[in-house]
Amino acid sequence: MFLRKNRKRIDGELYEYWTLCESVRTEQGPRQRVVATLGKLEEDDLRVGWDQIEALLDGRKPGPWQPDLADKASPSQRSPGAWELADLSRIEVGRVREFGSVFLGLALWRRLGLHELLESLIEPGREDVPWADVAAVLTVGKFCGQASELGIAESWYSRTALEDIAGIPAESVNDDRLYRALDQVGAHKDRLCEHLMKRYESWFGVHFEFLLYDVTSTYFEGQAEGNEKAARGYSRDHRADCKQVCIGLVCTPEGLPLNFEVFAGNRADVTTVGEMVQKMEERFGKAQRVWVMDRGMVSEDNISMLRKRQAHYLVGTPKSQLRAYEVELAEKENWTDVQPGVEARLVAHPDGNGQERYVLCRSKARGAKERAMLERQMCALTEELLKIDASLRRRPTTEVGPVERRIGRWMGRYPAAARWLKADLVRDEKGTAMALELSCPVKEGEHPTLTKGAYLLRTNCTETDPAKLWRWYMQLTQAEAAFRTAKSDIGLRPVFHQKTERVEAHLLVCFLSLALWRTLEMWMKGKGLGTSARKLVEAIGTIRSMDVSVPVKRQGREVTLKLRTVAKPDADVALLLAHLGLRLPRGSRLVENVVEKMTR
Repeated sequence: MFLRKNRKRIDGELYEYWTLCESVRTEQGPRQRVVATLGKLEEDDLRVGWDQIEALLDGRKPGPWQPDLADKASPSQRSPGAWELADLSRIEVGRVREFGSVFLGLALWRRLGLHELLESLIEPGREDVPWADVAAVLTVGKFCGQASELGIAESWYSRTALEDIAGIPAESVNDDRLYRALDQVGAHKDRLCEHLMKRYESWFGVHFEFLLYDVTSTYFEGQAEGNEKAARGYSRDHRADCKQVCIGLVCTPEGLPLNFEVFAGNRADVTTVGEMVQKMEERFGKAQRVWVMDRGMVSEDNISMLRKRQAHYLVGTPKSQLRAYEVELAEKENWTDVQPGVEARLVAHPDGNGQERYVLCRSKARGAKERAMLERQMCALTEELLKIDASLRRRPTTEVGPVERRIGRWMGRYPAAARWLKADLVRDEKGTAMALELSCPVKEGEHPTLTKGAYLLRTNCTETDPAKLWRWYMQLTQAEAAFRTAKSDIGLRPVFHQKTERVEAHLLVCFLSLALWRTLEMWMKGKGLGTSARKLVEAIGTIRSMDVSVPVKRQGREVTLKLRTVAKPDADVALLLAHLGLRLPRGSRLVENVVEKMTR
């Protein structure tokens, strides 16, 4: 996505405005589409004083206007001493800090009301910095992609303007304080999840009739000997050499995270469903919700469990079940177009069960891709097997073990083709392998390519429109997108903690950061700015704060005034802030006044 400046002349007068555009792929090639018209920039509405920073973060209306050094008011309107005689040749800029991204993250934190909730949950003690403020630093750090608490304490915090915005001195942010804050926050996971659910409902009007559930994993750096859930299992991160834990996430069709659970790293996905459903019902009550899950979560035990709880479900099924519907797949009629290139239809339950419906879906583009993949595997496997055949014809052998291992190695490399291609050794009367015989063992009525691009859905919902059921199932991509955001933008992986409770608290902070990220996307969508939160964070992240040292003469003395200010954002960034209703602190704040020397 990008911003475009437009000019229009009406009745001889020039008008300038901005539009938010995105590039889309069409059959005619890439095209640009206008997402939203943003209008023109009114800068005076974007910036108010540093002394109202808390109101800016909360989104409240700022108080009365206060003049400062950067105001354009006349001298008579300024407070006494606002005008100084400065030496422009010696002005210096220092202490440049990241401002925009942390300001945005902290604003999201406060508008979700998480600071008020934690202040009420954590009893104050002898700590110098409230634990709710430290939790905000942890979450904003994850929102900005910091991988570890140690990295936040040692380098990241001092590079940002959080000291000015949150009011926590840099020397007070250390790894020990951050680790103890994890312990404080981790004890209130259930209340935090309940609070987020209420905020989603009040802010975005989200309903919870659909619950999407999926599982991912994250791996450890180190042995993780103090973590009872750390184990080796199927790694989605392709790090089978490391121990891991599995994370089950429940979210809304909009991708807003509702709850999560941490499971042992060797836990099968299908065994986590019952535990997660039970915990969601205990915390949020039983309701006629629809659970949407992919085929990795499906088992007959899970289906029976959902029926007993009178819950509705819409799940994927194993690919093997498609073979029972090859007749229907061959038919060209009775299909409903659900989107260009995708068709769906209701089919009968294979056992005649009237309580369930099956939805048969197929994608033309996906089918063409899978058939091409199978064809490439068949060609590659055939070529390698023919090489083995030629070698045997040139040099027959009685040691068939190496030959069979060679055949098995290539069969394992091309498993899709190996299902339809059979290789048998041709031997003479002495048992010498002379050649290799290839065959394609397709049974009568089987169609190897008919099921390509097709999939089967299973549901007990009363809905009879296959297009609507297909759209419900496609919402599962939001859970997958949430995992991608957590791993690529938030820094979910790897985990450096070793203790079980500390790991779960760390993942809770990642969960809260994901809530900030997805809330930002919903906020952007409501303002007509699309849903590319990554682009927005990158744009606002260009805003910096800095200290400007200005040498001035005052009553015969040279005085250096150090003024802390926020750089003026570019016009396109200022437009984005205006449409989100975010205001930056205006002008400068005096942070140091140093007398250098006497002058004549």
